[in-house]
Amino acid sequence: MPITKLEEMFEVLKSKEKKKMVAAYANDSHTIDAVSKAIDLGIIEGILVGDRSEIEKVCFEEGIDINKFSIVEESDEIKATQKAVDIINEGKADFIMKGLVTTDKYLRVILNKEKGLMTPKAILTHVTVIENSGYHKLLVVSDVAFIPAPDMDQKIAITNYVIKIAKSLGVEMPKVALIAATEQTSHKIPACADAAIISKMADRGQIKGAYVDGPLALDVAIDKESAEIKKLKSEVAGDADCLVFPNIESGNVFYKFHTKLTGGELGAIVCGAKVPAVLSSRGDSVKTKLYSIALGAMNA
Repeated sequence: MPITKLEEMFEVLKSKEKKKMVAAYANDSHTIDAVSKAIDLGIIEGILVGDRSEIEKVCFEEGIDINKFSIVEESDEIKATQKAVDIINEGKADFIMKGLVTTDKYLRVILNKEKGLMTPKAILTHVTVIENSGYHKLLVVSDVAFIPAPDMDQKIAITNYVIKIAKSLGVEMPKVALIAATEQTSHKIPACADAAIISKMADRGQIKGAYVDGPLALDVAIDKESAEIKKLKSEVAGDADCLVFPNIESGNVFYKFHTKLTGGELGAIVCGAKVPAVLSSRGDSVKTKLYSIALGAMNA
């Protein structure tokens, strides 16, 4: 059965072998608290790489039992992140999370060609799973944070990533909507042309394991009545599991609309590296961080 609520990931993970997550430069209370709660839920084992004295201080102040973590000492931000990546490459952990290290440094270490987590020609992208009371199931969306104007190769990669994430949530044949301003194919609108090509690739079996359709405007992608009024015949229209946005502006606005105006919950990971990478913000809620950790574990 497909997972329809983010918290359902917790129960699914409890029935599986626990994955190990390593947190890079985990000196801050936000990271330590999130990892602690994930361990308490029984969904992961946690490794913290960072300044042990700082970790001990946070655990004392927050009332957290430090013995629940494995701790690797490294007080330097970059070196701590590299140690976390090394732990992944040595097969001692299954996925990684950003701690207090800045996002640019975190990604720089992951992208390092010699010691990082990238495979040749891999494309890094940000995938978000959104739960909103106004929609009847979870929505897997991308890219809202990384790639400003994805080219065709990047859009194909993003499409495959959202399919993979949806399948990890129990959706056997994900319905992927390639979003544009209109569902009418127009060579004058690049997003429409790209969506038409990718859609046809899926029809020909070049993209597998999903129904893929586009271009689709947002209304017909997620609203069955709109699709019926416009007489669209599509496996995807009105019932999309995944939304692939044409650029970062449209994706980011959609993402922030859900989080800031509708109270939507979410989990997010970075795809494209050897393992899932949790990239949470200090401003993210505890729920968001827990859902992101769970999503990483589901895909590790």
